[in-house]
Amino acid sequence: MRRKVSRFRIPGDRSQRSRPHKGRLFRRVRKQRVRYIALLPSLITVLNGVFGFTAIALASKDVTPDAGRWSCFAEAGCMVLLAMFADMLDGRLARMSQSTSSFGGQLDSLCDMVSFGVAPAFIMLKLVEYKLELRTVVYEGFLHRFIWLAALVYIACAAIRLARFNVENEENEAAHMSFVGLPSPGAAGVIVSLVIFQQDEFPALDLLVYALPFITLGMALLMVSQIRYPHVLNVYLAGKRPFGHLIWILFLLGLAVWHLEIVLMLTFCSFAGRSLVKWLYDTVIVRRPHAALTTDDLTTGATPGPVIHE
Repeated sequence: MRRKVSRFRIPGDRSQRSRPHKGRLFRRVRKQRVRYIALLPSLITVLNGVFGFTAIALASKDVTPDAGRWSCFAEAGCMVLLAMFADMLDGRLARMSQSTSSFGGQLDSLCDMVSFGVAPAFIMLKLVEYKLELRTVVYEGFLHRFIWLAALVYIACAAIRLARFNVENEENEAAHMSFVGLPSPGAAGVIVSLVIFQQDEFPALDLLVYALPFITLGMALLMVSQIRYPHVLNVYLAGKRPFGHLIWILFLLGLAVWHLEIVLMLTFCSFAGRSLVKWLYDTVIVRRPHAALTTDDLTTGATPGPVIHE
């Protein structure tokens, strides 16, 4: 006798499930439309991208020998600094007006990619190429490829850094006390401050220009690293601080009035290097004695002390 096949489908039995209709695979997914935005913070964010594009346009200009004090590379670096100020201002205005949104965060990251990702790498690339052409150096081989590699790695790491920040970011203001990895404005500030310092103070100093690709690679690696960097506004400026902080800020402002280029270079380089030095100290110097003590225990039989974890 033939066994009757049940027409009822057993829940969870994939073998008896009918294939979905072909049209359902291509059905429209209705997404939420953006109807209202915070106008003033969005305009300042767009201004950030405009400054970044202006920096790229200035760096691509033909360099004239009698350009005076400010060359096109120094002017491009100043545009990146203006973009940095706009990036700092738009987030502060959005949080003060309680108008933070996912749209503003995505727009900010896109503009940051132009101003702090593409623009610094392009300025470094054009400046190094210009210096090599003045030296009549044939750089079509390994040297030329290395300069391009440094610029491309920086752009890729800046994109990864911004994407990671969008995923891990929290809208709570109390959570914005530190960043994982060097922020893209800080990395861009190191590059453009060195460019402005070289163009203004020592335009004939080619050693600093040749070091720019290596510095760019270092900034790229710091952006995607796990090193903690403090939020400057929330940690050092917001809220009540000791009276000595005011003295230090006034001292830095006085130095900036006296020589702005040196203060910019020292500020950005110290910000990028301070957390790196602290991380190296905690990793190499602090943890090494515990490892050495464990090695001695194997030979002398001494009892190791407690290991302190972070």
